[in-house]
Amino acid sequence: MAQIVIASHLGSGRVVFLAKGSTEGSVAWGGLIETAEVAADDDRANVLLALAEADVAARNEVMDPYLIDVEEEGGQLRPTKSREAIRCLGPTIRQDLGKQAEGAEA
Repeated sequence: MAQIVIASHLGSGRVVFLAKGSTEGSVAWGGLIETAEVAADDDRANVLLALAEADVAARNEVMDPYLIDVEEEGGQLRPTKSREAIRCLGPTIRQDLGKQAEGAEA
C-alpha cells in the first residue's frame, strides 16, 4: 500500500504533506495532497517519516507527522480511510469549503 506523510502546520493549523523531493536537510511541506511524496513500500515510508520527524525537531514548523495509506484514483491521490479523507480535503457536506473548494477554483 502506498503511503504519504501528513502533519499539522503550526502557523496556520492546516494539514500539510511532506513534499516531493524532500531530502535530509531540505524538507518541504505542501498544502495539497498532490504535492506529497509517495512511498511505494514500508522501507521508503519509514525514511520519509524519519525525514519529517527530523524536520519537526530542527525547525518546529509542523507537528505530529504520521503516515497515511493512499491510493491513486482517476489520476489523483486519495486517502483510503474516511477520517484522513476529511482531514485532507475538508468537510464532506459542503463541497464549497475546504481544500476541495480550493481545488475547484484552480
